[in-house]
Amino acid sequence: MAIARTKAQRAFNVFNCLFLVLLSFICLYPMLYSLFASLSDPRKFAKATGAIWWSQGFSVNGYLLVFQNPNIGIGYKNTVIYVVCQTAVAMLLSTLGAYAFSRKGMMLQRPLFLIVIFTMYFSGGLIPTYLNIKNLGMLDTRWAIILPNAISVYNMIVLRTGFTSIPDSLEESAKIDGANDFVTLIRIILPLAMPSFMVVMMYYAVAEWNNWFSAMVYLRHTELLPLQTFLREILVTGDMQTMANTSSMGDGEVSLIYESYSIVKYCTIIVATVPVLALYPFIQRFFIKGVMIGAVKG
Repeated sequence: MAIARTKAQRAFNVFNCLFLVLLSFICLYPMLYSLFASLSDPRKFAKATGAIWWSQGFSVNGYLLVFQNPNIGIGYKNTVIYVVCQTAVAMLLSTLGAYAFSRKGMMLQRPLFLIVIFTMYFSGGLIPTYLNIKNLGMLDTRWAIILPNAISVYNMIVLRTGFTSIPDSLEESAKIDGANDFVTLIRIILPLAMPSFMVVMMYYAVAEWNNWFSAMVYLRHTELLPLQTFLREILVTGDMQTMANTSSMGDGEVSLIYESYSIVKYCTIIVATVPVLALYPFIQRFFIKGVMIGAVKG
């Protein structure tokens, strides 16, 4: 039976729909603008003013310049290595920590948990961290990117909240059948807390994919730099020499590269963003449930 709605309720629903459509457009348009700009002709795009709603003279020259750049391939390879390794290490440590802090009867659980939370608000700072990494021999190595950010306390708390939402009776049944803590975690807890697990894994992966500061501080060799560091060089410093070897080009080719700078910026943004956008639909079904578990439970 349909529920009758008052005029005020219908007006409120219409207002909500219009507001959400407008909010979605505000969030989506910067990406559309970058896409349209990346497919534009450099000279026509330079003459465009204000908002654009389609490419200004269709051209893929910007993408050709991006993919001719050897640093893009190096950056992609390094970023994939860092994302996979750092996410794997982080999920291992976060899962073990969340499971330990979610179990009742753990010795010194509260004081240890307070110590862990303390690190969310206070740290040694950049200089002590840099000296620590240097003294450990990790400077200018892949370990300088993977290990220092191996665990996020916030992500561990989200995962812990998902673990605590699982009834204790399931764990007790597993232990009666002879299961130890590792078997209980892998066969009982993780399958039931998969939404929280997938959300935290996405948090780690996206954070590492976008990470450029650590590489800028701890790495010196170009062969180790991630994609976002090369992207920063193009966007912030305007270094077009990272796009191609201009020393071996003629004046006309060099002029074309610098004329295409505004387009290349947007092409690089699209190239660096597409993998994350492509991954999200596969874990979207976990995302809402996992976030809500962490938001509602105490």
